[in-house]
Amino acid sequence: MSKVRIVLADDHKLFRMGLRQLIERHPDVSIVGEAATGLEAVSIVKEHIPDVVLMDISMPELNGIEAARRLHEEVPEVRVVIVSMHSDRRYVLEALRAGVRGYLLKDSSPEEIFRAIQKVMSNQLYLSPQINEQVIAGFAQQGNAALKSAFEILSGREREVLQLLAEGKNSEQIADLLNLSAKTVETHRMHIMNKLDIHTLPELTRYALREGLTSLE
Repeated sequence: MSKVRIVLADDHKLFRMGLRQLIERHPDVSIVGEAATGLEAVSIVKEHIPDVVLMDISMPELNGIEAARRLHEEVPEVRVVIVSMHSDRRYVLEALRAGVRGYLLKDSSPEEIFRAIQKVMSNQLYLSPQINEQVIAGFAQQGNAALKSAFEILSGREREVLQLLAEGKNSEQIADLLNLSAKTVETHRMHIMNKLDIHTLPELTRYALREGLTSLE
């Protein structure tokens, strides 16, 4: 049997190093690439087409949920497993909607990480036991939510633009990163502000932080 090929995506180099050392102890898996941003993760995954991506949510340029959504659309055969400190059901539910196959917490044991890899390689869904109940409760309560999240209000492209705005990028820089024209970026910015009824950059940044679109770490 060939080894399971894995890409690691996390903006914290020390965490990636630790995860790499842990995974490389297992004889049936190998690391074929690493990424420090969401956009870099998408590029590396499309280049190497690994079996599994272990990816954080809070990454610059493109958060893990949006990166997972893009990968699900463009390379659906690649299995994305989120490895995050966020256990809030909002993140878990949006990750599942984005097409991820697994969701682990960063304090998961080595045994659980390998168990998750085995599950998703068998085309099964894996969720850390700590978040299973929250997900079930989240599905039950969806109809009662008083406030909609950014994932419901904004389109995928608008969320990408909002994250980059919150990270201090100007329209030209965003246009270059997303392969858009600066005019299109400005149009997205206007739509974002109108949809959220937020009209200053500091307020947009606070909103992006509150919604988990960026951590600004």
